[in-house]
Amino acid sequence: MTNEYQVRVQPQVAANEQALRSWLADEYGFDVRTVTTVRILRRSIDARQRTIFVNLKVRVFINEQPSDDEYLHTEYPDVSDRPQVIVVGAGPGGLFAALRLIELGLRPIVLERGKDVHERKKDLAQISRTHKVDAESNYCFGEGGAGAYSDGKLYTRSKKRGSIEKILNVFCQHGASTNILADAHPHIGTDKLPRVIENMRNTIIRCGGEVHFQTKMTQLILEGNRVVGVEAVKTVNCQLSPVTYQGPVILATGHSARDVYRYLADSKIEIEAKGIAVGVRLEHPSMLIDQIQYHNKQGRGKYLPAAEYSFVTQVDGRGVYSFCMCPGGFVIPAATDKEQIVVNGMSPSNRGGQWSNSGMVVETRAEDIEGDDPLRVMYFQEQLERDCWLQGNMRQTAPAQRMADFVNKRLSYDLPKTSYTPGLISSPLHFWMPQSISHRLQEGFKAFGRQSHGFLTNEAVMIGVETRTSSPVRIVRDGETLMHVRLQGLFPCGEGAGYAGGIVSAGVDGERCAEMCAQYLQQTA
Repeated sequence: MTNEYQVRVQPQVAANEQALRSWLADEYGFDVRTVTTVRILRRSIDARQRTIFVNLKVRVFINEQPSDDEYLHTEYPDVSDRPQVIVVGAGPGGLFAALRLIELGLRPIVLERGKDVHERKKDLAQISRTHKVDAESNYCFGEGGAGAYSDGKLYTRSKKRGSIEKILNVFCQHGASTNILADAHPHIGTDKLPRVIENMRNTIIRCGGEVHFQTKMTQLILEGNRVVGVEAVKTVNCQLSPVTYQGPVILATGHSARDVYRYLADSKIEIEAKGIAVGVRLEHPSMLIDQIQYHNKQGRGKYLPAAEYSFVTQVDGRGVYSFCMCPGGFVIPAATDKEQIVVNGMSPSNRGGQWSNSGMVVETRAEDIEGDDPLRVMYFQEQLERDCWLQGNMRQTAPAQRMADFVNKRLSYDLPKTSYTPGLISSPLHFWMPQSISHRLQEGFKAFGRQSHGFLTNEAVMIGVETRTSSPVRIVRDGETLMHVRLQGLFPCGEGAGYAGGIVSAGVDGERCAEMCAQYLQQTA
């Protein structure tokens, strides 16, 4: 017999399976000895009051064992001799597109400009040690894309475009914890996600697909208004070799592939400017955030996870909000080329670090930037990142300012300790950042401080700049076929095309593009 219950329990009960079994038996009047398994289907924390509760949806198995795994399996057939599709980019959009193509009986050829997750990690370490950024292997470029080293957060508000559950189940099939199926704000962790990504790559190869690293698309191959392949350069023993791949193209290059945007603009392939959000990384001691969010001077205690927060307000007609919150995490250098400083955040799976950070950003619309160039928002990003680099003494040393000093327009004469390993340098962010950004952040911080006492503090430090929140360009595509509006056989995909915002939504869009590409091949066969 199985029963499902919606329950509200204290954290120490939710954290211990035996305690949960006993609580359920007492609450619903059955013998605890008959309970074989308790499966948690949904889990969320209610911290609105001083007494913290955990809301659970559970499935209780009484005198029987579960007959299935905790996640749904997807079958991936051998596609070695099937028609091929070129997938440009091995981020979540590209990887899920490739896996879906295999499901549909097509052979994906994945081209990734960066390195695999293991080799990529070596280049990431060099950024902090030498302050030099490899333009093809960094926190944005390489296997797994920008999401591989940004906590693996799997929460999305996008519910209409595809199956979020399918994406989560595929992650579980490739090694992610089944906790992600239950948690209200699921995450895999930057320490575990690379292995999951590697397993996804191995599935693609085992089924007859191909994955080529250090292979950078240089242009599309066109026959009239039809895309029939790509030209690329492949790095072999430090030498560049031209290569060509034939087939329709799913273009999933990520939000930082500015060379692709320039190529599209130069080739008169329709793109348009898209709004982004711009601001800083805000870092607090994690104990302070725990104290504030859990209403307890002792912090989170033994049974609660590192606390999260989410803030949003409006200032002068534009949104100001927290973004990509990383409890118990680190601030990382996310530039993709020389003469840039860009910051992002990540967390390990246990979220056990002594700091917590989030992006604090201001909505910036395309119409806020003068002109009609489709790349103007990208140019705005680039200029702000270069200004930040100049403020950082032309290294990856990031300009920073204590939070209350920023609000009060004071220079910070010293800075707190930080997780940002390249180091910080005190800088008047309130003075040199665009007034449209700094003023709205100041007013937003005041509002957040009123909402959450203790949040606006000089114990927190602002680290500049956070600019890669989403793509500054949208590659225009047809709403029904998902193909480019002018070029048949080209499927702009995911964050880089301007149609997703995060790992899960990019994965969903990748699957949709794969499905539309399969229909296109059937129609043109």
